[in-house]
Amino acid sequence: MDDGGQSRAREPLDIEQRDELLAYLRTAGYITRRESPRFTTLPGGISSRTVLVQRPSGGDWVIKQSLAKLRVDVDWYSDPVRIHREASGIRWLRQLVPPACVPELVFEDHEQHLIAMDAVPQPHANWKAMLLSGGVELAHVRQFGHLLGVIHRRGSERLVEIASVFEDRSFFESLRVEPYYVYTASQMPASQSFMTQVVDSVRRRRLTLVHGDYSPKNILVHGGRMTLLDHEVIHFGDPAFDLGFSLAHFLSKAHHMVSHRREFTAAALVHWEEYCEALGNPGWAADLEEHAVRNTLGCLLARVAGRSRLEYLSEVERDRQRDVVLGLMHKTPLAVTDLVSAFTRKL
Repeated sequence: MDDGGQSRAREPLDIEQRDELLAYLRTAGYITRRESPRFTTLPGGISSRTVLVQRPSGGDWVIKQSLAKLRVDVDWYSDPVRIHREASGIRWLRQLVPPACVPELVFEDHEQHLIAMDAVPQPHANWKAMLLSGGVELAHVRQFGHLLGVIHRRGSERLVEIASVFEDRSFFESLRVEPYYVYTASQMPASQSFMTQVVDSVRRRRLTLVHGDYSPKNILVHGGRMTLLDHEVIHFGDPAFDLGFSLAHFLSKAHHMVSHRREFTAAALVHWEEYCEALGNPGWAADLEEHAVRNTLGCLLARVAGRSRLEYLSEVERDRQRDVVLGLMHKTPLAVTDLVSAFTRKL
C-alpha cells in the first residue's frame, strides 16, 4: 500500500510519541478511527526512530523514521530523506532474493521521512544478541554468507537498472565512508595512507548492488530463517565493502569473546566460503578477495576509532584491536584465510 510519495501529515512528527503516532495513522487513513494499536519503541538504532505497531486485527507493522542527527557521542549528521533510499532498497531486494528475506513495504511518507513495513513474526531474535550470548550456529552463518552472495550476483545480473536506480552514493558517503574511513584516518595518522587507498577503491569500483550495512544487528532470526533489515545506505558500488563490514563483525567478536574465539574464527571463514559459492563466479571472487581483506581491516579499525564504535569492546580491547590492525595494515594479507589467521594470532 505504497502512497507513491503523497504526503499525509502537515506537522513535524515524532513517532516515538504515542499520541502523535496514533493521530497520524488515523488521520492518514492507515488505521480506522476506532482502532487503537499497541506501540513499542524498538531499541538499538542510532540513525532512526523505530516503533512496532501491534494491531488488534493482526498484520503488525514496524514504522521507521530517519533522524537528521544520529544518536552517537560525536556530531554525525545525515539527510533524513535517506529513508526513501531504504524504501527503494526494499522494493529491489524483494525482486532479487526470496521475499521472506526482506519485509514487505506497507507505506512511505515523503514529508515525515518514514516508512512502514511488515513486522517479522514472533518469536524472533536479533542475531547480534544471539552471537554475543555465545550462540554461534554455522547454519545461520551459511545463510548470512549465501544471502550476501545472492544479492551481489543478482544485482550484477541487472547491472544497468541497478546503476540507474542506486547511482547516488551520498548516504553511503555520509554514513559509511566519512565516519568509518575518513574520520578514522584523521584520528589515527598511522592509518592515513592505507585508509586513503581503501576510500579511493570503494569510490572507484562500481560493480553491483551493495547493502552497506550488512551486519548481524540487522538480521532477525525467526524459525531458523533470517530476515535482513536496514537498507538506507544501499547503493551501486563495491561489494568488497559489504564483505569487509560483515567480516569485521565476526573478527571483533572473536576478539571480545575469548571463550568462543574458535567459533567466531570459523564463522568468518564459513561466511566467506558460502559467499563465494553463492556468487558463483570464481574469477570475480578472486578479484574481490584482496579488496575484501583491505575493507575488513579498515572496518576493524573504524569500529574502535571511528564515529561508530562497537559498544561491547572495552577500552583495553579497543586499544589492542587498534594496535593489531595497524600492524596488519603495514603488511596486509592477500587472502581472507590469511587475514583471519593473522588477526587472531596477533591478539
